[in-house]
Amino acid sequence: MSKLHVKKGDTVIVIAGKEKGKKGKVIEALPKKERVVVEGLNLVKRHTKPSQNNPQGGILTKEAPIHVSNVMLVDPESGKPTRVRMVLQADGTKVRTAVKSGKAI
Repeated sequence: MSKLHVKKGDTVIVIAGKEKGKKGKVIEALPKKERVVVEGLNLVKRHTKPSQNNPQGGILTKEAPIHVSNVMLVDPESGKPTRVRMVLQADGTKVRTAVKSGKAI
């Protein structure tokens, strides 16, 4: 299991694949699978049988996971993709920082 450079709630931009260039918010992070689910991106259709939760059944559209290497965090200052750096503060705490602008995330 590896640590991911993005967390739930982060805004990311897709840098590879069919959704390249699109932005979205991370809904779910799956560190064991090294994947993230991004809101409104990588949509797939699922044919479902009628059930208690969905009595009608039919075709549902939902987000599928994207590999974490295909997304980059969006810089809070410029809105462009940036790498993430862990910076040690004076009080001993670590803070995620955008490499491009140097701003804390």
